[in-house]
Amino acid sequence: MGTPEKVTLELDSEAIAAAQAADLDLSAVLLEALRRKIPTLHAEGRAARAQAWLEENRNAIEAYNRMIEEDGFVLSDGRL
Repeated sequence: MGTPEKVTLELDSEAIAAAQAADLDLSAVLLEALRRKIPTLHAEGRAARAQAWLEENRNAIEAYNRMIEEDGFVLSDGRL
């Protein structure tokens, strides 16, 4: 975990009042929310790149799968 830093946030008064009434530590809540969100920030872009890669390589993948169906797995000793 990094060194704590001070930041300025703007929250509406109802949210602040609700957090205080629930005895929530806003810093801890924000930190937890960020830790959950950060890994998913670029998920859509990664999924799009993966789909593009699949489309670009579809012919090679299909050819390889046909070869396996016809000749078996190259590294197999035939017992599978």
